[in-house]
Amino acid sequence: MKKEIFSILCSLFCFGYCFLIYSIKTGTRFYLIWGMGGCFFLGLTAFLHFHMWSKLPHGLQRVITIIIVLGVLSFIIVEGCIISSYRAKGEPNLDYLIVLGAQVKEKGPSAALKFRLDTAYDYLVENENTLCIVSGGQGANEPHSEAQGMYDYLVEKGIAKERIIMEDKSTDTSENIAFSSVFLDMEKDRVGIVTNNFHVFRGVHLAKHQGIRNVCGIAAPSNIYFQLNNMVREFFGILKDLVCGNLI
Repeated sequence: MKKEIFSILCSLFCFGYCFLIYSIKTGTRFYLIWGMGGCFFLGLTAFLHFHMWSKLPHGLQRVITIIIVLGVLSFIIVEGCIISSYRAKGEPNLDYLIVLGAQVKEKGPSAALKFRLDTAYDYLVENENTLCIVSGGQGANEPHSEAQGMYDYLVEKGIAKERIIMEDKSTDTSENIAFSSVFLDMEKDRVGIVTNNFHVFRGVHLAKHQGIRNVCGIAAPSNIYFQLNNMVREFFGILKDLVCGNLI
């Protein structure tokens, strides 16, 4: 009975979190994974209530157990990698910053992107010789390219226009790095990747994989209420890049 109650509570949490993520209109449909999680726990409740585990063949029980164990271990390892770069501060006097794009809205940068831009702004004020590449194309739900929104935001805060380079064609993190790298001397330039804390590990390793030799991460904050969603989404992002050969 206790397991069934716990499963029901997990289901309610997933459905509630799904609605919360949906309500902020992030521009992606990743919120659906929480709805799927809610459905999974409802099914698990029925599974437990009718004692269906004991009715499965022993061979199938072993397979399911192995899959679950491997999945949990993979999640723990990947999340450990993400957390290892969570507080990256970068290095002083870098040649370039690459600020990775995120959603822009009619009223300006999304909360996640604003965190990145404010972190980049602070760095640029303290390191006057560093140039900044703002990277991101225009999504179907965006009024203009992410790069344009980022450029406007930094200029409005007082960063000189000649210090900002726009890369406005990329559609994902891998392209952010690849399309921005044409402005660099990848052998010599010292480069900082500016993005939210949960995203730094992947951004830096994508840059290394693509041939930027001297690269470090600079972690911007992120909204604590959506951090669980961010961390789970990033887990799948890293798996995708591993499968596509972007990280190794």
